[in-house]
Amino acid sequence: MRHKLDNHWGVGVSRPVIGISAAFEKARWASWDYEVNLSPRTYGREVATAGGQAILLPADDALADEPEEVLRLLDALILPGGGDIEPAVYGGEADGRTAGVRRERDRFELGLCRGALERGLPVLGICRGMEMLNVVRGGTLDPHLATAPAHLETPGTFSTHTVALEPGSLAARASGAERVEVRSHHHQGIGELGEGLVVSGRSEPDGVVEAIELPDHPFALGVLWHTEEDHSSPVVSALVAAAGEREGIPTR
Repeated sequence: MRHKLDNHWGVGVSRPVIGISAAFEKARWASWDYEVNLSPRTYGREVATAGGQAILLPADDALADEPEEVLRLLDALILPGGGDIEPAVYGGEADGRTAGVRRERDRFELGLCRGALERGLPVLGICRGMEMLNVVRGGTLDPHLATAPAHLETPGTFSTHTVALEPGSLAARASGAERVEVRSHHHQGIGELGEGLVVSGRSEPDGVVEAIELPDHPFALGVLWHTEEDHSSPVVSALVAAAGEREGIPTR
C-alpha cells in the first residue's frame, strides 16, 4: 500500500503518520545555548510502540492560517503539554501565575487543531493540548484552579490521582476503563466549555474536568493528564489505531 507521504519524501510508509506539535524553549548543551524545537521522547515512543510514525511539527507562522500543507501529510495529530496559552486568545487576562506563553506556538496549534478537526483527522490533546482543543471550539480556561496544588507537585514531577470517566465515552474506551489512575502536572483547567464538546471525565475528589471530547467527530479527545508518561495507558494507542483504521493501515 502506498501512503500519502510516498510522493513527497520518496519513501514508502506503512505506519500511520502522527504529527506532534513541538514546544520551543532555550536549551544549553556543551558550549551551545540555543532556542530549540523540542518534545519529550515519551510522546514519540508511545506512538512508535502503538505502531505509528511520529513526526515533530515546529511552529510555523506560514502554516498558522493555511495548515493544509502539513495536515495532508498526517493521519492524526497530537497536541502535547507545555506552557500556558496566551489568555487573550480566549478573552482572558494574564496574571502573575500565567507562565510559559509562546504566542507563535499558540497561533500554530490553533491553526493545526482547527484544520485537523475540519479534515476529520483523529486529534488527541494532552494537558495544554486539551485546553487548546477547548479554546479552538470557542471555550475558555480557568487561569488558576482553586485546587491547583492537588494537581501539581514540585517542578519536574507529576501528581497522581483518580479520574472517573463517563461510561461509553471515547475517553473511557480509549483508556480501557471507567476509573483510571493518572499522572498530571497543571495549574489551569477548563472554564466555559467549547461548542459541541462534552465533559467525559473528572478528577476525584475535586471534580476538575479531566477529559473532553467532540461526539460529532470520529476521534477528538482531550485529556488533562499526561497519558504519554504512563506506558500502561492505551490512550495513545487508541489514537494510532483510529488513524490506521481511517487510512486502512494495520497497526499493532
